[in-house]
Amino acid sequence: MDLSAVKAQAKQAVSEIVEASGIKAGQIFVVGCSSSEVLGETIGTNTSTDVAQALYQGINEVLEAKGIYLAAQCCEHLNRALVVSREAMEKYDFEQVNAIPQPNHAGGAFATVAYQEMPDAVLVEDIQARGEAGIDIGGTLIGMHLHPVVVPLRISLDKIGEARIICARRRPKYVGGQRAIYDESLM
Repeated sequence: MDLSAVKAQAKQAVSEIVEASGIKAGQIFVVGCSSSEVLGETIGTNTSTDVAQALYQGINEVLEAKGIYLAAQCCEHLNRALVVSREAMEKYDFEQVNAIPQPNHAGGAFATVAYQEMPDAVLVEDIQARGEAGIDIGGTLIGMHLHPVVVPLRISLDKIGEARIICARRRPKYVGGQRAIYDESLM
């Protein structure tokens, strides 16, 4: 696997999502990732911290430059808890939980790398559906962490490595029925 290509694909994908979603500094971007799927294997069967490191570097370069918080989703063995910075946890009043993600046991490679690399990383059980946008790399199911209403985004890439990606943003709920007039800039 060409890790520089994985990093470049991750950076490109996240750049396009940030642009298309309108996410702003201080908001949360959710990443769910299967390094196994990036390698062309079934989720959870070939965990790779090297792949996760390349993904993290590409994603973090974009988010850090924009002042956007990363929320790195753990696997289902940690109930899809998320790695966030202490700053994000305190800003959003999330509750810290006690677990350390591991690549082959509970958490997954991407969450493990995020926990190791992110300055002052903590684990939170839930971000209360506060994510503004995100990327699901390899079918990890991130929708529960995004504000309702989740809208799929199509970008120029449909895969990172061998993993299919699903990109999403949120939009405000429509209310008012057929008589309502909506703000086009929020759609």
